[in-house]
Amino acid sequence: MDHLQQKRKWKRRVRKQMGVRRRLRAASERPRLSVHRSTKNISVQLIDDGDGRTVAAASTLESDLRGQLAGKSKVEQAALIGATIAERAKAAGVETFDDVRDRLMK
Repeated sequence: MDHLQQKRKWKRRVRKQMGVRRRLRAASERPRLSVHRSTKNISVQLIDDGDGRTVAAASTLESDLRGQLAGKSKVEQAALIGATIAERAKAAGVETFDDVRDRLMK
């Protein structure tokens, strides 16, 4: 793949992301949950698109959660991250949020 093909591919990807985010912002009055999964880690953010800020976040890379995550499977780690983001969201005053997905999660 040469440089021009890579550039076109990147532009398509960015355009698609921005279109999805625009639709999510237009359809939501409540914060949205953004999940990023890699092969080793998971990170979650609760984003308020109206204000353009992150309300709460949790990740397996956080030093205060490392001790609790040690020796657990990915599923157990994801459950712990979910519980963590829920308690941080409640502390920030968020009772409900939109579970909208910007791509298909299998």
